[in-house]
Amino acid sequence: MTTHGTPDGAHTPMNDEHGSTAVRLDQGHIQGTGGIPAQFQNPGLPPHVERMSDIDPKAAKRAELQVASMFILSILGSLACLVAYFVIPTHQQIWIPAIENGNLSHLAIGLTLAISTFFIGAGAVHWAKTLMPDQEVVEERHPLHSTPEERQAFARALAEGDAAAQLSRRPLLKMTLAGALGLFAIPPIVQLVGGLGPLPGDDLSTTFWDSKYWTNGKAPRLMRDPEMTPIKASDVTIGSVFHVLPEGIMDSEHPLDEKGKAAVLLMRLHPDQIKSQKERDWGYHGIVAYSKICTHVGCPVGLYEQTTHHLLCPCHQSTFDVTDDCKVIFGPAHRPLPQLKIAVDAEGYLIAEHGFAEAVGPSFWERG
Repeated sequence: MTTHGTPDGAHTPMNDEHGSTAVRLDQGHIQGTGGIPAQFQNPGLPPHVERMSDIDPKAAKRAELQVASMFILSILGSLACLVAYFVIPTHQQIWIPAIENGNLSHLAIGLTLAISTFFIGAGAVHWAKTLMPDQEVVEERHPLHSTPEERQAFARALAEGDAAAQLSRRPLLKMTLAGALGLFAIPPIVQLVGGLGPLPGDDLSTTFWDSKYWTNGKAPRLMRDPEMTPIKASDVTIGSVFHVLPEGIMDSEHPLDEKGKAAVLLMRLHPDQIKSQKERDWGYHGIVAYSKICTHVGCPVGLYEQTTHHLLCPCHQSTFDVTDDCKVIFGPAHRPLPQLKIAVDAEGYLIAEHGFAEAVGPSFWERG
């Protein structure tokens, strides 16, 4: 239903199929034949005053250009945010009052996103206040059952609302709004994807245990963590557990990154308890070494149950059987912990004959 304007600013209501009437709330009296409950007869609103954009086409065009300008400023803010993200180094500092050092990249991204957000909101508000209808109407409720005629009436109402919002009449607003909203979504997506860091590639398949990191072609010894002292086979008793790292890892270019991949648990079982022949071959007289990084999401597997010979990840309770290639017996992990092949050198110290045969850490997505 619609109301039609008259020269004095009042509106004549139109009856719908049910005989109810859309009535202007600011008239102070009942219009039409539908009737209004007494509590709504005089809400005390002042008479409706037409805006300049309602009666002057030039004023309406001026308001349209103002709204479009705000959307364009939002577009420029989004583009500037993308430029700041890719161009300004993340480590570059800037002096800011009350802050000793500020990050220029973060400041630029924050300011440009604020500009983009502000002008989308400001444009929408200005559009609503200057170009969209501002009459307040009330309608008596009729039965909620929708007949075909009512659905047709609803479609007509939507079409009239679209016409009132002037989207079809003002393509400039439609294009600039679409551009502002579309570009506004790009900077957060780019920052989210870029902030997750680079894809691992084959990084998880290469650890500091691999031969390319050996010094003078010499297999690295297993070192206690954090003491970084070598371990003799005779030091490892049945039931004991050692957290170990490869020899020389602290002298690497990125020791923390390398430690995150190369951490290993070393323990000794009675040889008769080992079920897997491969585990026997890769161990030494019951001493076995497995990656400490859980194959679920990479948490440290640091809990060893001596009586059951199970390794437990404390994050999500994935449980691995040390007597059977560290296969998963419980929890969300999809594959066993990778085993490190060990031996002893001429002095009786434990060494790693070669690196892991498969990637450490969380399962690759293609493994399922």
